[in-house]
Amino acid sequence: MIPDWLHILSIASLLVAMLAAVAIALDVRRDPQPMWIMNLVWPLTALFAGPLALAFYFTAGKGGTMSAHHRGGHAHSGSGTDEGGETPFPTAVAKGTLHCGSGCTLGDIIAEWLAFFVPAVAVWFGWQWLFADKIFAVWVLDFVLAFLFGVAFQYFSIKPMRDLTPRAALVAAVKADALSLTAWQVGMYGAMALAHFVLFQRVLGASLEVPSVEFWFVMQLAMLCGFVTAYPVNWWLVRRGIKERM
Repeated sequence: MIPDWLHILSIASLLVAMLAAVAIALDVRRDPQPMWIMNLVWPLTALFAGPLALAFYFTAGKGGTMSAHHRGGHAHSGSGTDEGGETPFPTAVAKGTLHCGSGCTLGDIIAEWLAFFVPAVAVWFGWQWLFADKIFAVWVLDFVLAFLFGVAFQYFSIKPMRDLTPRAALVAAVKADALSLTAWQVGMYGAMALAHFVLFQRVLGASLEVPSVEFWFVMQLAMLCGFVTAYPVNWWLVRRGIKERM
C-alpha cells in the first residue's frame, strides 16, 4: 500500500515542478535565448528538476538570453562566468547535459503515455512475445524516442553553431548525443527499476503505474539520476571537442 505521505509528496513535487516550468517558459517567451532550442530545454528541465532547474536557469541560463546578448553578453555563456567572460567548464558541461536530458525527458513522457493509451505499441516493442513485463518493452520505446528527440535537439544546436550542411549536422549530432543520452537513460532505467521492482513491489506491495502521481514523482528522481550518470560522459565529450561547449 502506498503511504499517504508519499502520495502527498508526489503531488507537491509535481506541482512545484510545473510551476517552475511555467515560470521559465514565461521568462524565455519574454526574453528568449539566442539558440531557440534552449527555449524548450529550460522548461523541460524544470519538469523533473523543479526549483533546482529554476535556480540554475536564473544563475547560468539568463546570460544567454537575447537581451543579455544585445548588452554585449556571450550568446552561449551563462550569467556566472569566469574572469575571461567564458562559462566555467563544470557549468557548461551541466548545461550540455541538461540539453541532452531535456530531449530524453520529452521522449520518455511521450513514450510512457503512448504505451499506456495504446498498449499495442508496447507489444510492437516486445511485450508478451519478448518481455513478460511491459516495463521492458516501454523502455525500448523510451530509448527510441529519447534518441530521436535528443539527436534533434543536438542537431538544432550544432547546425547553426558550426554552420554545417544538414547531413553533416545530423552526423555530428548523433556523435555528440548518442553516448550522452545512453548514459542518461541508463541512470534513469536503474532508478526506475529499483523503484518498480524493489520499493513498490516488494516493500510497499503496490504497483507503480503511469496514471499515478507516484509514477511521475519517481520519474523526476530517475531523471536526476540520469543527469548524474550522463554528466561525466558529457564532460569527456566536451573535453574531446565532440560536443559543443554551451
